[in-house]
Amino acid sequence: MKKILITITTFLLVFTANAQLKEFACTPEWVKKIEEIAPEKPVVQPQKERKILIFDKFTGFNHWVVPHTTEVIRLLGEKSGAYKADVCSDLSFFESDKLKKYDAVVLNNNCSVGPRRDQILDMLDEDKSLTEEQKIKKAAELEKNLIEYVRKGGGLMVVHGAIVMQNNSMPFSEMVGGSFDYHPPQQEITLELAEPGHPLTEAFEGRPFVHVDEPYLFNKAYEQKNFRPLLYMDTDKLTNKSKPIDEKIKYVSWIKRFGKGRVFYVSPSHNAQSFEDARLLKFYLNGAQYVLGDFKCDDSPLKK
Repeated sequence: MKKILITITTFLLVFTANAQLKEFACTPEWVKKIEEIAPEKPVVQPQKERKILIFDKFTGFNHWVVPHTTEVIRLLGEKSGAYKADVCSDLSFFESDKLKKYDAVVLNNNCSVGPRRDQILDMLDEDKSLTEEQKIKKAAELEKNLIEYVRKGGGLMVVHGAIVMQNNSMPFSEMVGGSFDYHPPQQEITLELAEPGHPLTEAFEGRPFVHVDEPYLFNKAYEQKNFRPLLYMDTDKLTNKSKPIDEKIKYVSWIKRFGKGRVFYVSPSHNAQSFEDARLLKFYLNGAQYVLGDFKCDDSPLKK
């Protein structure tokens, strides 16, 4: 009987969290509301005119927040003057000659189809003129282009589900800092500051960030923890876990160096309502400035 009551309670908590956050279109009115609370200026003035590429194509799970996230990242740069943004959903932008025109790339919720988990190959499947061998070769080439772009000094911002883009690729995992494992259902999550005094987390003004989200858990390169953690969650507080979680502390946002480049992973948020907190907007802008090379801060890996 006790077990049944616990199960019912867990279901009600998850249902309530989901019910609080209804999906809605990315309207001009909503974008205007976000623009009003977005930072007026960046923490650091850009060293030069910066340009980023937002890639928001997905082939797998459709996160309803994709258009909202694209608009948030675009307007953060436009309003503050920190950067200008182009938006694309075309694989041709992963050719080396196009990548080099940008200071950084933002991957926005680029979920791939499981179990293969290779979005580049998913997209190439649409080209019926290519043989299977040609598609596999081209997919490997385009993934390598992105990895080499970052290794040689480009910036990379990876938002929420975009960590799943090339989820079975260890080179991609090592560049990003981890791969997606699974997540319990959406629920209210308290994200704590891994390092309250760090310049990037100062956006949260020393307070935890509480919102409704998918509590992402990671594997592969994440186990190395070759990154500087920014936000974490206490896994003991998560509900409806489908399997045991080996660590009490799980990081959901971090920065890291990859070769000469810089990477920022930010899991929040699955829901557009989270962007209605000015602190998260500032955190996103700080992270974008970090990958662009303007926001200098300690990005040394976590000490074991």
